[in-house]
Amino acid sequence: MTTPVRDLPLLFLGEGADPASERGVDCPGDLPPASDPALVERARAAKEALGDRVFVLGHHYQRDEVIQFADVTGDSFKLARQAAARPEAPYIVFCGVHFMAESADILTADHQSVVLPDLAAGCSMADMATFDQVEECWDVLEDAGIADGVVPVTYMNSSADIKAFVGRHGGTVCTSSNAKRALDWAYGKGEKVLFLPDQHLGRNTAVLEMGFALDDCVVYNPHRPDGGLTQKELRDAKMILWRGHCSVHGRFSKESVDEVRDRVPGVNVLVHPECRHEVVLGADLIGSTEYIIKTIEAAPSGSSWAVGTELNLVRRLANAHPDKNVMFLDKTVCFCSTMNRIDLPHLVRSLESLAAGEVVNRIQVDEETAHYARAALDQMLALPS
Repeated sequence: MTTPVRDLPLLFLGEGADPASERGVDCPGDLPPASDPALVERARAAKEALGDRVFVLGHHYQRDEVIQFADVTGDSFKLARQAAARPEAPYIVFCGVHFMAESADILTADHQSVVLPDLAAGCSMADMATFDQVEECWDVLEDAGIADGVVPVTYMNSSADIKAFVGRHGGTVCTSSNAKRALDWAYGKGEKVLFLPDQHLGRNTAVLEMGFALDDCVVYNPHRPDGGLTQKELRDAKMILWRGHCSVHGRFSKESVDEVRDRVPGVNVLVHPECRHEVVLGADLIGSTEYIIKTIEAAPSGSSWAVGTELNLVRRLANAHPDKNVMFLDKTVCFCSTMNRIDLPHLVRSLESLAAGEVVNRIQVDEETAHYARAALDQMLALPS
């Protein structure tokens, strides 16, 4: 059968590729504008009516139509701490994803309500480690006779249940900027680390910053019996990595790095440590979201940057720095689909409901879970600087 010829600027699934496609920060399938032209004004009016009673947090990966209403922008932990520092605001509207709103609820006071505009805004990485799966993993470590020497460390991008598990077992939380400090602390306390849920951040930190060999790390797969590992492999390992990853950062490849270097002379490749190990090895600079922002801000005029992180942020950086050539690392531009569930209609509903005295989509972590998750978060705050 002959494939039909279509005079459309589209690539139909499975029917070809465009070798001449240009890397950049523009997406041909860009999200359409809100159908209601009054939404921006409605959001502004509701926020003004609430005044100091509401504090809106906007994660760096949010779309522009939402981020314009944020009182503060940042990464997940920075935003949660900002919320805790505003006890006078009874309403916290978190424009991010579910685990971020949970952390804000844990760190804020009882009289404050944390609202997530769309409850479907989850995180695929956080969902890759459930409480039951991690409990089963710990049983496997106990059967191997090593659990007493294992310190659990979980990335901030995890559910409250996982943070609580880590807190119960004397571990800590980490961010992408303090992962090495968290691991240094953990190895001062135990012989091994169970790193949840992002294998790439754990591996990149252990190998590139702590001098571990790749063979020192094993990957625990929760979908296989005993994690797909023998007891000997568990006993020999220094780092037990959970088989999880970020769906956005995991899409970048070494081929992406090689191609942009061939195409853009003198380009600087700047990536997040959630990227695969081979991508990080091929990059010029690696760092957290805040590090990426500061690096682009400080870069000289005329310099070129291929950035391996979420598209909304890369596009915002490109627009903010027109004197620099800022581009998305991969040819196929990609938003964080769950982060983009927070849109203007959902934000307007949240703000207008609060202005009317109704709290919708409140995120509440139960008392026991919050207690142990807070212990893990407090341990992170106590890490040596």
